[in-house]
Amino acid sequence: MSFTTNNSVIKWIEYRLPIFSFIDHSLGTQYPSPKNLSYWWNFGSLAGLMLVMQIVTGIVLAMHYTPHTEMAFASTEHIMRNVNYGWMLRYMHANGASMFFIVVYIHMFRGLYYGSYKTPRELLWWLGIIIFLLMMATAFMGYVLPWGQMSFWGATVITNLFSAVPLVGEGIVTWLWGGFSVDNPTLNRFFSLHYLLPFVIVGIVILHIWALHVHKSNNPLGIDIKGPQDTIPFHPYYTVKDAFGVAVFGIFFAFFLFFMPNVLGHADNYIPANPLVTPAHIVPEWYFLPFYAILRAIPDKLLGVIAMFAAILILFVLPWLDTSRVRSAKFRPVYKVLFWAFFINCLILGYIGGKPAEGVYIIVGRLSTAVYFLFFLSLPFIGWFERPKPLPDSISKAVLKGAGGGGGSPQAATAKSEDRG
Repeated sequence: MSFTTNNSVIKWIEYRLPIFSFIDHSLGTQYPSPKNLSYWWNFGSLAGLMLVMQIVTGIVLAMHYTPHTEMAFASTEHIMRNVNYGWMLRYMHANGASMFFIVVYIHMFRGLYYGSYKTPRELLWWLGIIIFLLMMATAFMGYVLPWGQMSFWGATVITNLFSAVPLVGEGIVTWLWGGFSVDNPTLNRFFSLHYLLPFVIVGIVILHIWALHVHKSNNPLGIDIKGPQDTIPFHPYYTVKDAFGVAVFGIFFAFFLFFMPNVLGHADNYIPANPLVTPAHIVPEWYFLPFYAILRAIPDKLLGVIAMFAAILILFVLPWLDTSRVRSAKFRPVYKVLFWAFFINCLILGYIGGKPAEGVYIIVGRLSTAVYFLFFLSLPFIGWFERPKPLPDSISKAVLKGAGGGGGSPQAATAKSEDRG
């Protein structure tokens, strides 16, 4: 089925640059999607929306920001007080980073639960992890820009971690700083990279979507599409579903934006940076806290840095660590229990990361770090001894069975009822 229209202007453009047929083929009536996708699949489009919003607000903020240690804090206050709707732009950008990470974390946990990293989507998963790493780098550099107390000391602590690398560590730190301390060259290069990296993320996102369209989306049942009867057009079914998700998420975002815009930040960042006064408790933004807890759980500095990076890099080998042939946790009773234990453990790590490294917090942090890595290292053994439930015959039969129609197996009805839940 080819793209058709009666609009003469669109026809004229389409003949010379077939952009409308490309959009229709990628996101319209010609793009077949599994017919059983739930609202958990909304978070991919929400992540794309948040990326666009971060870029737009960031460009406007950059017009009024001065990347200089003597003027950065004052220019941030100028944006808040003197620029028309500058307060809203700044809060949209700052809280937008938190919303972006919330959406991406949910997106990643959904992928873990439904096995979206399994063959043939390994490269799709890899591209998603690369996006996540670029997001973390961009967010860290952006947190430095207001040049408040937490900005300065957070940059000092985090960049100093590289000094633990044998032989080349000190050189890496000097290169990152642009000198021998966190100062004006550091702020300049962080501002430049913070502005650049979102456009790099856009490029990786395009590859991510391209890889997604090759083998289509995974689905709650984790089974492959077996024919046209298992699919429906992306538009209008999922565009409407995504629009509803955007509306609900917009209300959630607006609540933080207008009623509690500083709740996810740190009060010390409203104090100008002072290299002579160390804050009582240096903490990164909330979305880094689980990895910060892993870093502090290891007494040795180098091993702590290795553990922190390993906590992310282990995700790259996840498709090969999980030896089960069944994707969805709906049919994997042992994996489902371990997944929710892992999810709760990540929340505990986030809580511990925001607490002082003392007393019981150290013990809990070390135990939670061990549980984090044990989850991944146990996956090969789970795949060997776990006995999954029988899979439905097809997506279509499972949907019809769940809706009261004929076909499918008893497990299909169970899967559909769980999906609705």
